[in-house]
Amino acid sequence: MPDQPAAGAPGRRPRIAITGSAGTGKTTLVEALGRHLGLPVVPEHMRARIEGGLDLHSLGWDEFRALVRTLYDQHVAERDQALAAAGGVITDRSPLDTLAFWLHYGFAGDTAATDALADDAVARMAPLDLVVVLPSGAIPFVEDGVRSPNPWLQLKYQILIEGLLDRFAPDMAVLRMPSGLIDPQARVEAVLAALPPDRGATGAG
Repeated sequence: MPDQPAAGAPGRRPRIAITGSAGTGKTTLVEALGRHLGLPVVPEHMRARIEGGLDLHSLGWDEFRALVRTLYDQHVAERDQALAAAGGVITDRSPLDTLAFWLHYGFAGDTAATDALADDAVARMAPLDLVVVLPSGAIPFVEDGVRSPNPWLQLKYQILIEGLLDRFAPDMAVLRMPSGLIDPQARVEAVLAALPPDRGATGAG
């Protein structure tokens, strides 16, 4: 059972996105917040595809780019469905994460497609109450055969997502999780404290 909200908790249910490079504890935090707030969670779909047997190296350039866009469309559709059904949601990654991946993998040469993705991603950030950025390198990286263990590639992605948030969502509430805060429960408490005051846990049952 999810934790009960405080009596009289104000406002509508929270809408939170968790971002950061691989191995920063996003999935752990997403699932913990979902349990605590009684909210649906939207997972990262690329990881699920790879764990299901997809070999990214078997894809051509155009196939890989199409997959990135397909997973983006799937992610935002599931998020919007969760919002319609529950009024709140916790997501593993934000819409701007796909733009960061797009740039990370070198797809920006197609300016028109990049412009279209950027415009859409920025617009789809609007429903969020809070974006939580988990720090790269704070937790020892565990190789799992899915994520790249190269710390410089992970740092590159981290810089991209943080820069995109600064550039395209300057007025959005963003919690940059302190590097020393790695205990899962302490992270949950930090997120709850960072929520806007009118975004309570109303509806968690």
